[in-house]
Amino acid sequence: MDYEAQTDAAREMLLLEKIEDDPDVTQASLADLLGVAVGTVNWHLRRLIEKGYVKVKRAQRRKLRYIITPEGIAFRARLTINYIEQSMRLYRRTRQRVQELLAEVKQAGYRSVRIEGQGDIAEICRLTCLEQGITLSEDGTLPVLQVDGVKVRLLMDKKNHAGN
Repeated sequence: MDYEAQTDAAREMLLLEKIEDDPDVTQASLADLLGVAVGTVNWHLRRLIEKGYVKVKRAQRRKLRYIITPEGIAFRARLTINYIEQSMRLYRRTRQRVQELLAEVKQAGYRSVRIEGQGDIAEICRLTCLEQGITLSEDGTLPVLQVDGVKVRLLMDKKNHAGN
C-alpha cells in the first residue's frame, strides 16, 4: 500500500471511530483532530457515504448527524486489522534491521551507541539495544543509529575501533 493510500485508510479509520463515538461530531472538529482542512474531511465523508459506511441525518436546521452503518463498522474493523498488521510488519522489519546494525557495532568492538531521532522507530532502536546488551550514551565518538522517518542507518567512524 502506498503512503497516500495508507494515509487515506488511517484517516477513514479515525473518522469512523469518531463518528461511532459521537454522531454529532462536526466536520470542523474532525478536521482539527486529523490536522487537515475541512474540505479533506468532507471528501472522506462523501466517500464513506457513497460506499454505504456512513449515513447522514439532519439533526437541526444546519446541524448534521453522522451514523456509522453495520457495513461501516465492519469496514472500520478491517481497516484496524490492516493497520495493526502493517504496524507489526514495520516493527519486525525495524527490529531486524537494528539487530543487523548492532552486530556490525559489536564486530567493530563497541558496546555502546548513540541514537539520533525521536518517535516510535527510535524507541524500537532503544529496546533492541537493551535486548542486545548495547548501552546508550550521548558520547559523540560512539557509533550512531540515525532514525530518519522509518529508516535506520548506522553512522560509524571506521577509523576508530574502540572497546567501548
